[in-house]
Amino acid sequence: MVRNETLKMKEWVKKMNIKKLLLPLLVLYASLSGLLYADSAEAVLSQNEVVKGNMVQLRLVAEGNRVEFPRIDKIGSVPVLGRSRTQNTSLQVINGKSSLTHTTNLILTFEPTKDMTIPSFSVKIDGKTYNTKPLTLKVVKSSAPKGTSSGMFSLTMKANKTEVIVGEPLVVTVYFSLRNDVRLSENPQYNRPEFKGFFVKEVSDEKRYVKGNYHITELRYILVPQKPGEYHIEPATAKIGLADTSRRDIFGRFFGTIWKPVSSNGLTVKVDPAPQNADLIGHFYVESKIDKTKTKANKPVNLTVTIEGDGSLEDYQMPNYDIDGVTVYSDDAEVTTRVIGDKLKSTYVKKFAFIADHSFDIPKRTITAYDPKTKETKTLEIPAYSIELEAPKSAASAPVQTSGSSGQNGTLHTDLKFSPQGTVVSKETNVPKMINIPAWWLLVVAFLAGMGTMYLLGKIRWKRGARPFKESDALKILYAHMSEDPQVEAMVRKLYAKKNGQKDVIIDKKELKALVERYTKK
Repeated sequence: MVRNETLKMKEWVKKMNIKKLLLPLLVLYASLSGLLYADSAEAVLSQNEVVKGNMVQLRLVAEGNRVEFPRIDKIGSVPVLGRSRTQNTSLQVINGKSSLTHTTNLILTFEPTKDMTIPSFSVKIDGKTYNTKPLTLKVVKSSAPKGTSSGMFSLTMKANKTEVIVGEPLVVTVYFSLRNDVRLSENPQYNRPEFKGFFVKEVSDEKRYVKGNYHITELRYILVPQKPGEYHIEPATAKIGLADTSRRDIFGRFFGTIWKPVSSNGLTVKVDPAPQNADLIGHFYVESKIDKTKTKANKPVNLTVTIEGDGSLEDYQMPNYDIDGVTVYSDDAEVTTRVIGDKLKSTYVKKFAFIADHSFDIPKRTITAYDPKTKETKTLEIPAYSIELEAPKSAASAPVQTSGSSGQNGTLHTDLKFSPQGTVVSKETNVPKMINIPAWWLLVVAFLAGMGTMYLLGKIRWKRGARPFKESDALKILYAHMSEDPQVEAMVRKLYAKKNGQKDVIIDKKELKALVERYTKK
């Protein structure tokens, strides 16, 4: 009796455990089955009031599955200096109702110069268009005293040139000096100078070193003037967080922060007009390489152009080649910039691919560069190239041998026919030759042999192997449709990268076949 009660108790416990496990799952399922999706778009500023010279971030927040942001290069009249994109998914339960939210953020960094209104932007979410609300941003002047410094720390700004021409780069360096015995409780809050009228690129690698009794940090900026005139570069400012030595904890350690403002000197730069008809400003030379001058039909010919020297190449754009009957593809140029001493060293590399089914010529191209040091204009030349297509190799015709009897002159009698009497007559010799087998037996044997062959062929299952798809042919077909579909453009870039020897590129064969068939069936 006791044993039976014990067994019943164990079974009841098992059932209760199963119920405890199933209950949360059922609740979760019920919640997920009632998920709410609400598409929306919103614009948010990192701050509504900013000190002049500081950066501001504009965040476009879109909730939905498929989000398409507009291309934003300027916010009002202020250029966008940086951009990034993030995504996240969250589940919320409010008053018993669940909502699954897919959020995509576009973060734009810019530097406002005056009070401005952030315009409305259109965002496409799941096929519908949503507009953000306009925002107001206020810009105030810095309250930090100008030119102040102390023996503990200082900010100084210098330029390697104070007079340049439009397009000629200069390097501005901000030096932050901190005395060795000064203790900081917080990292300095630094605001870079305002570079109005210049294209600006910040050199990423900071230089840190010790000079005498000071730790020195150098922040460098590459400036390229846009228009002639006289420009005043406002000072760099910072707040230095010093340890409050008047406050100690029970262990005798200092705590608390005293913030001290500091600003650098300003700079004045004179910008003169650039000479007309100059593509580049600086001292440069050009080099071009072509991988082959003989090729087969529809096989790419690759041309690489390299421009290198002293000056800025950040904004230079080499135009594409336009050759009748030739498909030309080019990658985005790769530009690298280095600061060596007080000089700016730049390298510009651009690659072109030419595809054609006939011989063609790549025309000569010239680039003009004005050297501010010598005050001379130099012509850089990319030579012309003649591309010759190799003729396809024709298969050698082999003589066909047929059975027959030869005459006295060695002629093969191949044009033979049967006579009604079962003799074989040659048109050339007209000499009858007797055959022992009657003609009707030959017809019967031929008929039976044909029937047998057809029967065997019916029993054999023939499998035709899939025809391999040539990526070079696909590249030629899809290139003409790059502007019609982003998927086609992405596939063309992959095919071209693989052609150039990039081994980590993976081509989806099914996707490639589908894309090619889409445009070959039209």
